[in-house]
Amino acid sequence: MKTNRKRMTRLAIFMLIVAMIAGCSGKGSGAEEPAGDKGKEGTGVASGGETGYPGQLTYWVSLNANASATMQDMNGIAAYQEMEKLTGTKVKFQHPPAGQEADAFNIMVSSGNLPDVVEHGWANVSGGPDKAISDGSIIRLNELIEEHAPNLSKLLNEHPEYKKLITTDGGNIYVFPFIRGDEYLLTFNGLIIRKDWLDQLNLQVPETIDEWYEVLKAIKTQDPNGNGQADEIPLLLDMDMTGINHAFVGAWGITTGFYQVDGKVQYGPIQPEFKSYLETMSKWYAEGLIDQDYAATDGTLKDAKVTNNQVGAFSGYMGSSLGRYSELMLKSNPDVNLVGAPNVVLKKGDTPLLGQKDSPFNGFGAAVTKANKFPAETVKWLDYKYGEEGHMLFNFGVEGVSYEMKDGYPTYTDEVMKNPDGLSITQALSKYNLASYSGPFVQDRRYVEQYSALPQQKAAIETWMKAENDRLMPIISPTAEESTRYASIMNDINTYYEEMVNKFIMGVEPISGFDQFVQTVQGMGIEEALQIQQSALDRFNSR
Repeated sequence: MKTNRKRMTRLAIFMLIVAMIAGCSGKGSGAEEPAGDKGKEGTGVASGGETGYPGQLTYWVSLNANASATMQDMNGIAAYQEMEKLTGTKVKFQHPPAGQEADAFNIMVSSGNLPDVVEHGWANVSGGPDKAISDGSIIRLNELIEEHAPNLSKLLNEHPEYKKLITTDGGNIYVFPFIRGDEYLLTFNGLIIRKDWLDQLNLQVPETIDEWYEVLKAIKTQDPNGNGQADEIPLLLDMDMTGINHAFVGAWGITTGFYQVDGKVQYGPIQPEFKSYLETMSKWYAEGLIDQDYAATDGTLKDAKVTNNQVGAFSGYMGSSLGRYSELMLKSNPDVNLVGAPNVVLKKGDTPLLGQKDSPFNGFGAAVTKANKFPAETVKWLDYKYGEEGHMLFNFGVEGVSYEMKDGYPTYTDEVMKNPDGLSITQALSKYNLASYSGPFVQDRRYVEQYSALPQQKAAIETWMKAENDRLMPIISPTAEESTRYASIMNDINTYYEEMVNKFIMGVEPISGFDQFVQTVQGMGIEEALQIQQSALDRFNSR
């Protein structure tokens, strides 16, 4: 029955995608090109052989949830409206159904019915970006960038580390990348704790596993929310966030996936240290220190538990968690004080080995498809975002509306920071620019300096940045053959891992069964997956 439902769901998605792009079936930007003078910018190739901007583009991209709160498609973003005025290019955006982006993307690519530009996490597509190029889905951009993208070319020449990241092992540049342009922008997620509760309990923000245990016990037994009921949830464990910020498991110097030590790739869940991590989490769960329903808690339930004055500690983002929850809770409780807790260690005074730190390029960007009839013009259009005007537009929006220059600093106006319609900062920003999520441009540090308006947010970033992080894996590129085999192995392992880890933590499966768990994972092919990761890492290091 479940299989039938999945098939019906995929069929429905397929029909939706077909309907959505039927108007451009077999056509690129040139198919919808106006029949007028092609010597004008915005209508194809300029006179004298000079490259102009495309007249029209079809552009596939996920619609960020903060943007969808105020608009139907990304033409509602002021930055794109201004860019249309400047370039003359009209963009027809195609947005996949929310929550079904991966299926919609796969169906679109399989159908061969492609728009002109696809903005996606191309580094993680099946077979990798080199295969997408060889299959004819997208095109190699190296020469086009050199000839028609002076702004991106300048950036890559000034930052060879960016060029290394966006180039495949086969030497192909495949996207106009989203680049986090400052070290300060790479860390934005970590542990968050109720400092006001700790103050009531005369406790300090915990740093070690042992200190966390004592703090969680105090929250459990001493009624810090003051309602006379034992309803506090000391720790809301979030396994998805653990994969991002390595909360608690990082204290043992491992992750829940692949990591490296001195250039050698390892898989965390089969290490002896992972058993120690599971023993700790199982003990905390048995004593009621971890939310008993953590595995069934989605984003909506998490919102309810945190804002209902129940949760002592949890993982989250600097903006959508620490900032948003603070804003919501302060309305009814002015004493609420959420702060970022340090990355956890085993021994007091040690520097944390692991925390959350993103790569300057995370594999996300805008690729030009084979269906595009005017790739040179499209490359020129995409390059606009990497110049000074485009940089300001897509980081700050429209001068005089969403920001003003004050002493040379682009300062967001009250339209963004204190939106008169009651929009959150993130939602208000999404009306004007792409700075609060991603896109093919270079993110500006000055965005996050203002987005993290609360002093607790600024302090959290500084706290979460304190980790060595040299064990984190870079964005690597398995070959097409490797990618197919790797996916086959890891799909099964990941399913088994998720099932067993929750059983270990909840006590359904005794920790004594860990050795059998390791043997099963090994029997499922983890050594071959490790070899694939190692080969890809070696190639990356030798680029």
